[in-house]
Amino acid sequence: MNGLLSILTFLPLVGGIVAIGLGPDHRRMARGVALGVSFAALALAVAAWMHFDPTASGFQFSEQAEWIPSLNVEYRVGVDGLGLIMVLLTALVTPMAMLASGDRLFASPRSVGPALYFGLMLFLESGLFGTFTALNFIHWFLYWELSLIPAFFLVRLWGGPRRAAAATQFFLYTMVGSVALLLSFLAIYLAAGTFDFGRLADLARDGQLNALLASPRLGWYSLTGRELATVIFAGALLGFAVKVPLMPFHTWLPATYAEAPSGTTMLLTGVMSKMGLYGFLRILLPIFPEQMHWLRKPLLALAILTILFSAGAAFAQKDLKRVFAYSSINHLGYCLLGIFAVTGYGSLALTPSIEQAAALNGVLLQMFNHGLTAATLFWFVAMIEERSGGLRGVEDFGGVRKVAPVLCGLMGIALFSSLGLPGLNGFVGEFLIFKGTFPLATCSSSLSVLGLLVTAIFLLTVLQRVFNGPLNPKWSSMPDLTWAERAMLAAPIALMFVLGIYPQLVLGVVDGTVVQMVKQLPF
Repeated sequence: MNGLLSILTFLPLVGGIVAIGLGPDHRRMARGVALGVSFAALALAVAAWMHFDPTASGFQFSEQAEWIPSLNVEYRVGVDGLGLIMVLLTALVTPMAMLASGDRLFASPRSVGPALYFGLMLFLESGLFGTFTALNFIHWFLYWELSLIPAFFLVRLWGGPRRAAAATQFFLYTMVGSVALLLSFLAIYLAAGTFDFGRLADLARDGQLNALLASPRLGWYSLTGRELATVIFAGALLGFAVKVPLMPFHTWLPATYAEAPSGTTMLLTGVMSKMGLYGFLRILLPIFPEQMHWLRKPLLALAILTILFSAGAAFAQKDLKRVFAYSSINHLGYCLLGIFAVTGYGSLALTPSIEQAAALNGVLLQMFNHGLTAATLFWFVAMIEERSGGLRGVEDFGGVRKVAPVLCGLMGIALFSSLGLPGLNGFVGEFLIFKGTFPLATCSSSLSVLGLLVTAIFLLTVLQRVFNGPLNPKWSSMPDLTWAERAMLAAPIALMFVLGIYPQLVLGVVDGTVVQMVKQLPF
């Protein structure tokens, strides 16, 4: 399947140009084009999934061509199990986000038309596909930034009343992280002469990268190679920590998620937050394993802070979007816990490689599961807003289950999935993370379990206050889900059950990649 990844990446870009070119007079047609392109991309992603060989090592569907020979920059793309599940997640969440962006967007009195909105969403999808398939830093970084620009305008132009401040904060935080990331890799290029992720990982594994960083070419004569590598690692860490986000670099996220239009929030939480985790797994862990090992304890402490503080903050929120925004940080904190834990092991790890593999399998599965569940939850919030005239406060409702049982029942499934109920997709990933991290980092994983308790409390509180109790007379005529809405929600809800019962659907694809990752760890 030569050229599949390039077609997959450039298809939304071309589709976005076509959608914008239709102009404000063809709003419905622009949405139809965007949906058609997103479903075509989903079909290509499923085709890649079906033709992917999980027993083969290395990258598949690879493409390579010279691009800027003078800088040793190549157009090189490919996917392993990690890249493939992120591509599929992107292809799945994007049409969900477009379907959630329908009637309210068309009813908006703002002059900026839906054609531009859907075009920007396709540009964002193209940037995400490129980020998860590019294997050369310059090529990869272009897509990394491409995803930032449409996301900023989607929040700034179609967000809530505080959209300007939220979009600016989002842009500044992520841009600072991107600048730090770019400077780090420019320093690496000056020392190593390559931007290729695989080549840099080989140099790090052989112990040559520190020696190259100590060369006079960088001009940092007062620092040893290891010290300079740590400084460069800190810059790259900042770029990815902001994107996840790892606390204390999280303050942009609740405001951005709350003010962004619901479809954009679905893409932000469902896929864009995984870009940071992807960077940890694809770049930091292979290229800076020594630095991650040295800084393991403070990184684990930050992961614990991310898990516990965000869970407590979610419990204190009154806005449903902010509740699920902090919940998203909480769930991604478990992925960070798993990544940091595999950079070393304690006395309880009798077979470290098995425990490391379990933790990383859990991280990859949780990345996919969280993207699906979190995006679905924000979709339900959008439906509640449509029926309530824009209200989404936890205290604004009560007893809604009596008049909208299907809405409440399906959203309850998504809430229990987020809670980690056995039988749904959220359980297996978290179980594997804790199964692997407990012997590797016993104290950290034990403290992090408290986050599960707080998560259960605030999610059940949402369920109780919004859906149960006496019916608020204000909502006695609230309509239940239409048959069209039920049909649209059928796929994500069904996937929650399928992955909860048969997680091997994802684990079977990523396990070979995880084994290779564990073999390359120097500890």
